Amino acid sequence: MRASLALVVTFGVALAAAACVSQPRHEPSADWLSAPISAPSRAVVDGDTLTLDNGLVRREFRLAPNAACVAFDQLTTGAALLRAIRPEARVTLDGVEYDVGGLRGQLVQNYVLEEWLSELENEPRAFQYESHSIAPLSARLEWKPRSEWLSRNVVWPPKGVHVTLRFRAGADGPQNVRIDVHYELYDGLPLIAKWFTLTNGSARAVELDAFTSEVLALVEPESLVENSPWPQRPNLHVETDCTLVGSNGDTAQRKTVRWQRDPSFTTQVSYPLETLCLLECAPPLGPDVVLAPGATFESLRTFELAFDSHDPDRKALTLARMYRTVAPWTQENPLIFHVRSADDASVRAAIDQAAEVGFELVIMTFGSGFDIESEDPAYLARIKALADYAHSKGVALGGYSLLASRSIDAANDVVNPATGAPGGFATFGNSPCIESAWGQRYFEKLYAFFEATGCDVLEHDGSYPGDACASTSHPGHRGYGDSYWRQRERVADFYRWCRARGVYLNVPDWWFLSGSSKCAMGYRETNWSLPRAQQELIERQNIHDGVRFKSPTMGWMFVPLTEYHGGGAEATIEPLDEHLEHYEQRLKNLLGAGVQACWRGPRLYDTERTKAAVQRWVSWFKAHRRILESDLLPLRRADGRDWDGWLHVDPSPDADERALAALYNPLNEPLRRTIRLPLGLAGLNGRVQLSIDDTRDFEATVDARGDCTLDLELAPRGFHWIVARAAR
Repeated sequence: MRASLALVVTFGVALAAAACVSQPRHEPSADWLSAPISAPSRAVVDGDTLTLDNGLVRREFRLAPNAACVAFDQLTTGAALLRAIRPEARVTLDGVEYDVGGLRGQLVQNYVLEEWLSELENEPRAFQYESHSIAPLSARLEWKPRSEWLSRNVVWPPKGVHVTLRFRAGADGPQNVRIDVHYELYDGLPLIAKWFTLTNGSARAVELDAFTSEVLALVEPESLVENSPWPQRPNLHVETDCTLVGSNGDTAQRKTVRWQRDPSFTTQVSYPLETLCLLECAPPLGPDVVLAPGATFESLRTFELAFDSHDPDRKALTLARMYRTVAPWTQENPLIFHVRSADDASVRAAIDQAAEVGFELVIMTFGSGFDIESEDPAYLARIKALADYAHSKGVALGGYSLLASRSIDAANDVVNPATGAPGGFATFGNSPCIESAWGQRYFEKLYAFFEATGCDVLEHDGSYPGDACASTSHPGHRGYGDSYWRQRERVADFYRWCRARGVYLNVPDWWFLSGSSKCAMGYRETNWSLPRAQQELIERQNIHDGVRFKSPTMGWMFVPLTEYHGGGAEATIEPLDEHLEHYEQRLKNLLGAGVQACWRGPRLYDTERTKAAVQRWVSWFKAHRRILESDLLPLRRADGRDWDGWLHVDPSPDADERALAALYNPLNEPLRRTIRLPLGLAGLNGRVQLSIDDTRDFEATVDARGDCTLDLELAPRGFHWIVARAAR
């Protein structure tokens, strides 16, 4: 299980070795990432000014003559993010566009001065501010945690403050229609969420054709006279809960988060006015929904995370902290066995093996014969019996379903508006319309399946990718304009229902803010046709790159134990005992990162020796589970020419293990290297207690920059781990 690692030299020496990457230079005692912020979020009203502040980020509003955001500041850096005032939102009702709040008359668009505010004017046609309220945060969806898969206590809903600004229509607007603009500020995070609700209090139906729920004129990220071939954008991460196809929070935002040029900003340096400095958040189409009298509509929610640095490590840690806060179900991280046959004997054998070695979840995978759409009472009873058997063994059970990347038929597929027929339009070529008769029936079957069987997980492949539909005969939408919103809400409602029941969701797209727990870490499936040794190294590269955008528990990897995408015997792990060294290396790679793979095959072990090896590494993972499921900092990317590894950090005051470094030597010879561990980001300073491979304890020093520098000898083909604790 372990190879020997030698501690050679001293600690606390500045590292100059080229093999180690640069780390941020912050005093640990002053760094919010390594020490909790004690000040709670607060909303303070002083005359006509309302301020949201949590010590990390601040947003200020002027409430008269209308309400508008007049300042948005990153407090760690002291930087002003806002350069000009815009309305709080825009809505198009019955074909007419209205601003919500806002002030006009700003002299230039480069910055906002306090003395200008009293001179700004109201737009009479805009929705007008009436009042506000302040409350604690509430849960945006119900969540039943799977506590057996959580290595730490989580808080839901998160702590913070919720401010609602209430607006009524202007003199020329639709009377008795109210718009409430909501803001949430989260304790201990430079994060603000925003959305609006629209209530039709009139006696007639009102059509919401379109909306923009966030408009921010932000300080320009660069000042170039000419067009830039690689334009920058402001140092914010902006994400909505209306995300679709994507394996990270940026690529999944392409349809709802728009970084745009601002032609009204005529005093920018760019002569063609090309700087990306205007943020707008809106659905790609519609929603084009009709609100009956008394009905309320809720917009998408936008989450704005204000980074305090361009350093990739700090940005990755900040992102991971955000997801842990606003989507804590992403911390559920079961060990997953993909059984490739769904007959009773194969599934029971998979459950037995999973229980024997400590795996926690069995998924009847794609191609297994599992059929979640079956309504046959005998089939549902059979699956329930399998789920009951799994539960008796302490194992969860579920299965795979393909949704959108397929065709049903001409009556139920999404219709191309250019041709009036399916095809040539959808993200995956063809896709069923979620609001067709087939789509509605499909989701009825999913609800019924989980009610009837008590299964624990859905692996939902090809979830709704954002395809609109021009059909006028589908029962769930009126036409093209409302088809996007109606389809997305159908899926999101189902995912929220699953979270309330404790059903775990594996979804290969970015549905985290609607309840999913994992998507792919990021990999190319055909790489599993490569020779085994190459798979090992590329796997660690994929993890290194993927955790720049997500925490380790948010991304799955994949290990086909049997042949997958070809490659023959050189690419295949089966028979497992014959390739045990490689099998163990994959366990070291994945469990050492806190990343769960979908281990696909007929079995997890084939001999007692293989079984013992899997048990050993699973037991090791569970012994260090909390720190291994904590946020991960890459130390050196795998390249096969030198060592590589990463560092898990957990600065929580109640954590015993505050950091764990996982170090890999891919060479057939020992490596002697100086390695710097940024333990300050784990909340450690001064003297610390370290252990190597759970066998040797010693003290070391974290220097004033937050680094602990070690001279180490890494064994040939070795895997070593160093655990750091606060000195006692």
